[in-house]
This record gives sequence, C-alpha cells and structure tokens, in this order.
Amino acid sequence: MADPSTRCPCLSGLPYDSCCGRLHAGAATAQTAEQLMRSRYSAFAVGDTDYLLATWHPSTRPGSLELDEDRRWYRLDVLRTELGGPFDTTGVVEFRAFHRSTGGRGGQHEVSRFVREDGRWLYVDGVG
Repeated sequence: MADPSTRCPCLSGLPYDSCCGRLHAGAATAQTAEQLMRSRYSAFAVGDTDYLLATWHPSTRPGSLELDEDRRWYRLDVLRTELGGPFDTTGVVEFRAFHRSTGGRGGQHEVSRFVREDGRWLYVDGVG
C-alpha cells in the first residue's frame, strides 16, 4: 500500500490519503466514472487487488486477480470522458497509463465502460 502522505498515484496533486486512499479504504465512494477510473489506476499502482475486484461489475469480474509485482505504474493521462457524472448511469473514460518494469517501459491505452448501480460506479470492461 502507498504511504498516506505521498502524492496520489492518480496524479491529482493531492496526498494519497486525501484522494484515492479514501476510496481504497472504503471511507468514500467514487462520485463519477472518471474518479472510479483514477482510483482503479491508483489501486493497480499500490497493488490493491481487493479494491479492483470490488469495483468490477459482477458480470465481467474475474474470479481472482494477480498483479505483476515487477510493474511500476507512474503516469496516467485521461484523454476524454463521455457522461459518467454524478447523475448519469453510464460513462466512458479513455486513458493512457504508463509503467516501468525490469523488461523496460510500456503503456496501456484503453476506452473503459462504467455503470452506476445502487449509487456505486463499477468498471464493466475496456477496449485497448
């Protein structure tokens, strides 16, 4: 897990415990699809598989999730959003995320779909 006083991996500029750390701890829930996507990126960065699985829609959620411990996520660029606001029921977030590992540098480009059910945003799937 991340040090609570360090900058949040989602690059909001806030300390982790004031940003995605609150969501990871269950003290708050994402209010928008983009906020959920950023918190999920941060969960990948800090290795929080429980949060990733909990915020994955049951229809597409894997039975388990193993993260590559060698992969260090260091940058997130949100490219666009469609809907996904506090009063919407669906949303799309397009992003690029960048990582380093012993094998070199890499990245992921994805257009992710989200739904809001019972007041909670959930990740459905993404196309890269």
